[in-house]
Amino acid sequence: MKILDKYLLKTFLFTFTTVFVILFFIFILQTVWLFISELAGKDLDLILVVKFLLFSMPRIIPLVLPLSVLLASIMTFGNLAENYEFAAMKSSGISLQRAMRVLIIFIFVLSIVAFWFANNVIPYAEYKFVNFRKNIAQAKPAMAITEGQFNDVGTYNIKVNKKSGENGNILTGVTIHEKANNIGENKTVIKAKNGELISNEKSSILKLVLNDGYYYQDVTPKKYEDRTKLPFIKGAFKKHIINIDLSELNKVDDSKESIAGTNAMLNVNELRYTLDSLNKNLDNEIISFSENINQRVGIRKSSTLITDKKKNKKTLPNDLLSLYTNKQKIDVIKMASSNVTSNEYSIESTQKDLKDKQREINKHLTALYEKFVIAFACFLMFFIGAPLGAIIRKGGLGLPIVFAVLIFITFHFINTFGKRLSQEGGMTPFMGSWMSSFILSPLAILLTYRATNDNGLINFDAITTPISQLFQKISERFFPVQNKE
Repeated sequence: MKILDKYLLKTFLFTFTTVFVILFFIFILQTVWLFISELAGKDLDLILVVKFLLFSMPRIIPLVLPLSVLLASIMTFGNLAENYEFAAMKSSGISLQRAMRVLIIFIFVLSIVAFWFANNVIPYAEYKFVNFRKNIAQAKPAMAITEGQFNDVGTYNIKVNKKSGENGNILTGVTIHEKANNIGENKTVIKAKNGELISNEKSSILKLVLNDGYYYQDVTPKKYEDRTKLPFIKGAFKKHIINIDLSELNKVDDSKESIAGTNAMLNVNELRYTLDSLNKNLDNEIISFSENINQRVGIRKSSTLITDKKKNKKTLPNDLLSLYTNKQKIDVIKMASSNVTSNEYSIESTQKDLKDKQREINKHLTALYEKFVIAFACFLMFFIGAPLGAIIRKGGLGLPIVFAVLIFITFHFINTFGKRLSQEGGMTPFMGSWMSSFILSPLAILLTYRATNDNGLINFDAITTPISQLFQKISERFFPVQNKE
């Protein structure tokens, strides 16, 4: 490796590492802020908090890595241009492409590492993260109760409108469904204005104190004819205490893993296998529904119709209803109307179900393409940042940060918009995932071309010269004498 290559690689690596660490730390703080409500005041061990953060760290790499490459490229080449080091290189016959060669090799290796990371580390970390949150929620019931939704805590489904207090133990707007049997049927409903969770480290019993509420319980009579009356018991209370046994919940192993169903937890091979299964299920359901609806409306295969025509040579009148009496006509029309309504409802419900399944397929396809987009994004950001830094000729943390943030926000916005649109069926998952890369690739080509030819970011002469020539022609046309003088 030549001295120039070593110098450029050393300069870029130092800048890249510094930027990556700073940005990674910023995004980690953002992650902590995002989950602060689940971590603060929940009596979690330091080891559990560290595990929680470690499992959440890999998911921010797809954001930090391309931005770090972009900013490091602008800063490195901006410093070289600002200090006239590029001018010295060009005077020695070294072009921009030659100077970028060693860094292109490094970015190529970095892209391979990024793909491996996205294909192996991120799915594993996501798998551990989701299961870890579930297990922590079981071990810490105060953490398990989320505002605005039902939470499964032991033999109870608990919903609260608002949590307050130092440890989130003061509950407002409490609704509880008690599971009466093994199949999880809810026969008892308790509603209270407010409540409080009281726990003791030495006890496995969680005490839930409810205030100002009502108690409802469905009753199943022994006589079958009395069941249609739907009897129930209703009572009011000023204070009601529920003891929840946490002995089973506290046996939860934080390393136990039971959730493995989201597309973010799958690598490329697993995604392809899952997509194959999802597509087959969708095709089978479409075929099954079409055959079912054809049978319901009386459509049969053409060969059967031809055979039936040969057997039944009797011709039918054009108006089939003329064969029936008025009462029979009414019954036939009612039956036909009922069948049409039933089929219409069946088609609408099946259509919704098929859309949901197609949306799930699109999500898996997007997750598959996203692993390749991360690798390509490193290349794209480098070929935008390196020539841009050489053009603007500014290093440091001023102007490069402005350009880097604007470009990356554009990239991230288009990428997010494309993924959401493709998941809803607005475009193909391939186009949705790669749309940001397709849009910014011409910018990378343009910047590289202009930096190679020593052109500025914007050629103002190309804009002002035609305008000045136009004004000159107008002046010569309307003021010829004055111009001659």
